[in-house]
Amino acid sequence: MRFGILGPLDIRTDDGTPVDPGGPRPRALLTLLLLDAGRAVSAQRLTDGLYGKEPPAGAANALQSQISRLRRRLAPHTEIEATATGYRVAVAPDTVDVHRFEIWSAAGRAALRAGDHQNAAARLREALALWRGSALPDLPDAYAEAARLEELRLAAVQDRVEAELALGGGSGLVPELRALLAAHPLSERLYGQLMRALHASGRPAEALTVFEEARRALADQLGADPSPELSALHLELLRGAEPERPRLPVQLTRFVGREPELARIAGLLTGARLVTLTGPGGAGKTRLALEAANKSEAARRGGGVCFVELAPLGDGSQIPYAVLTALGVREGLRSPVADITDRLLAALEERELLLVLDNCEHLVDAAASVAALLLASCPGMRILATSRESLNITGEILVPVPPLPPEPAERLFLDRARAVRPGFDGHARVPHICAALDGLPLAIELAAARLRTLTPDELADRLDDRFRVLSRGDRSKAPRHRTLRAVVEWSWELLDAEERELARRLTVFSGGATLAAVEAVCGLPYPEDLLASLVEKSFLEVSEGRYRMLETIRAFAAGDLPDPGGLRDAHAGYFLRLAEEAEPKLRGGGQLPWLARLSAEHGNLDAALRHLVRHGPEDALRLMAVLSCFWRLRGLHGEQVTSARALLAAVGDAPPPGLTEEYVLCALNVLLGDGDHAAGRDGHDELVARVDALMAGCAGPLRLPYILMLWSVAAGPRPTTDEEALALAGDDPWARALLDVGLGFRDLLAGRPREAEKCFARGLDGFRATGDRWGMANCLDPLGMAAHARGDSRRALELLDEGLAYMRELAAPEETADLLRTRGTVLLHQGDTAGAEAHFEQALTLARGAGLPDKVAGARRGLGDAARLSGDTAHARVHYENALRECAANWFSVGETVRILIGFGRTAAAEGDAEEARDWFRQAAGLAVEGPGTLELADAAGALASVAESAERAAVLLGAGTALRGARAEADPDVVRVERDVRAKLSPEAYDQAFDQGLRQRSAAVSER
Repeated sequence: MRFGILGPLDIRTDDGTPVDPGGPRPRALLTLLLLDAGRAVSAQRLTDGLYGKEPPAGAANALQSQISRLRRRLAPHTEIEATATGYRVAVAPDTVDVHRFEIWSAAGRAALRAGDHQNAAARLREALALWRGSALPDLPDAYAEAARLEELRLAAVQDRVEAELALGGGSGLVPELRALLAAHPLSERLYGQLMRALHASGRPAEALTVFEEARRALADQLGADPSPELSALHLELLRGAEPERPRLPVQLTRFVGREPELARIAGLLTGARLVTLTGPGGAGKTRLALEAANKSEAARRGGGVCFVELAPLGDGSQIPYAVLTALGVREGLRSPVADITDRLLAALEERELLLVLDNCEHLVDAAASVAALLLASCPGMRILATSRESLNITGEILVPVPPLPPEPAERLFLDRARAVRPGFDGHARVPHICAALDGLPLAIELAAARLRTLTPDELADRLDDRFRVLSRGDRSKAPRHRTLRAVVEWSWELLDAEERELARRLTVFSGGATLAAVEAVCGLPYPEDLLASLVEKSFLEVSEGRYRMLETIRAFAAGDLPDPGGLRDAHAGYFLRLAEEAEPKLRGGGQLPWLARLSAEHGNLDAALRHLVRHGPEDALRLMAVLSCFWRLRGLHGEQVTSARALLAAVGDAPPPGLTEEYVLCALNVLLGDGDHAAGRDGHDELVARVDALMAGCAGPLRLPYILMLWSVAAGPRPTTDEEALALAGDDPWARALLDVGLGFRDLLAGRPREAEKCFARGLDGFRATGDRWGMANCLDPLGMAAHARGDSRRALELLDEGLAYMRELAAPEETADLLRTRGTVLLHQGDTAGAEAHFEQALTLARGAGLPDKVAGARRGLGDAARLSGDTAHARVHYENALRECAANWFSVGETVRILIGFGRTAAAEGDAEEARDWFRQAAGLAVEGPGTLELADAAGALASVAESAERAAVLLGAGTALRGARAEADPDVVRVERDVRAKLSPEAYDQAFDQGLRQRSAAVSER
């Protein structure tokens, strides 16, 4: 949504539909929240803003009521969240016009200080266009804040005028400045700007008269004289002084991004004498050089910059003539070739000058010779060059110009798109478009121009054929910059035959390659020199031993790839061998470097798998199997569902000989996807049955033991005997430790917590022996909860912190989210609501980013519990509703759903509606019967006890819950509170008798109505 408070409150959805927040009070309340968008606003401040310093009785309840009404008005687009101290509107600051105004005006002011007048004027115009009237009209008593904003508005107007004056504006500004002075008759800055505008528009006499007006106004109102600055301007105008302008091409569009590069160039030009900007074609080297030159000290001196375009030259001997022409030095009637160098040196040897040599790459040797001569002979000379490779001169400093990062790339696209489609305010696929174009500014500008005729979706869908789509450009540009193909061809023609051949072969890699991979796949011995040459010519990037080709260059070079099938076979074979080497090492102490290595090769591994699914299904089964553990650790398993389904279809209903485990893992990757097989639910169940049959026929031990874990996650706890499980695990220490984890969860779900804890402890010892961080963390989580259940929360936090340390090393999102949620639960039960909420929020962010709906549901349920236990039942309901929407229809979601339903019931009970609470608890109990164990029924029993029709019935339910759980719920504040209340109503004998009855009846006691 978009919010406006610089004028009457205006709320619009992303498609422009207005939203009515209600009457004056809700409008004032929302305005107060939007002033601190994204941050908590205290209840006291909101009350003061709504009712003044003397609020009526019951103001706190009235505020909560106003919040509830406003929340309903804004739903479902925007949420108002309760915090420990107040409320927060959950929107990004940049969706509120006042925050955009402050950010944009500050950026404009910074550009103005840096001398970037065009950028400054554009930014400030954008900022001022956000105003639709006076500030905060829906908060009539907010005098101080409204006055502050109006002052910022006036300052932005003056900054914008300053920038436009520097760009040559004059007569067009005069009426506006006179109107501003009528409203602000004591502003010396406005008087000075009006004087300069009149002088620039050819009205010097009027400019001098304005100075006299300023002198009289200051004397009459303040008894003061004009400032030294205004008096100096008056003297300058009397003398008719006119500053010189740098000799640089004037740009027609706003410069976007490149702040780090600009800062580095500015720093280098203060000391270095030759700075060369290098990078691929279309990266924006020329524009960056112009921007840096325009902001340089030489430009500020006036006349100290000269720009020379070398691209049109076909012969290096023409470079001195091009420099002389750019300097404005005429040759006269006679100027033999022999003395052209002398003439050039004579023109430059006494000058202090920044010389910009643009596009040196096709004449690099000649450009290097001229640059070396000038630097040696002209001490006041500095050179800023642009080239796709270095000039290779002693003293040269290189500034690589890489593609734009995502944020400035998207800003550039939006800026250029608005030029052809006014009012364009972005689109969800803009980031994809910019990423697909490698962040190359030229490609982004060409793409944005296509929005004249294409929608963003149509443009994004056509980028697979980028050279055809981006085939029309600015007619004023040189031919090599009019289309994307022309830009790449310009670079391609500068390569020799060997370089082109290697560049073609490198296109088989996705996401880059190591030197070893290049040697093995490309079939070229000792390619180091050729790789170095391609790097120097900006055809490749190299970082930490990996060579990467931009996708745009890769698409061009792949157009005539020789023998693509043979190269892709070699590529797939190399990465299959790499994955097979890595697989056992992912389960031990050396897993971190191997995880990093496989993560770096993620694109290549995916490409190899896609190729093998089509051309080598048996090898595809092997590759998918050895990568399954990696995908699980990195939270990438969801990405592979499509490939797993295609591979399963290619292989058929039975595994090839010797590949049963690999086939099972492929099937498990299907089942672990979205839970909905292509053949529908029946197909899903049939696939589960097929996997069960294959696993039942496996005598063991398993070669790929993590099948045990994926099997149980995909299809639920399996009815496998201990002997069968031990046979599958064999003597492998890692598999035995994993088996102990599985047995621990089996005992835990069956209500045998002590036996479960022993299993997890054995598993932890086993994983410690192997050094596997993932395994240790997955034991530490239930061990921490076991310690907490016994009342030893300090030990619980120690165990959970150790697990979190391991998971953060692994960067495993799913397990990290689990541990954070568990730790948040411990903190919540200790009474640390704020700490618990922070943990649940972190878990929510991780789970949402990794696309894990069940983990999202658990984190939201935790936030609901925290809100409920702190007395905020309205927020609790919102969190529970959101959690319920996330729960998937699979076996491991049953327990989470039961606990969410119980949360709804406890919320209703806290609000005094026992009948609604009882209804929620009965729903939870009915669903708990479908769960994989007895813990859900135990939770339902404890909940039903809180609304039982008698104290005796409550004690029976508490006993049943204890029996189902296998222990008392000593750490759960909800159950502890119910038990305390029931004991207070019964004699010890009566309580014990009823409690024992529940212990004996177990689940039957819960299901009674």
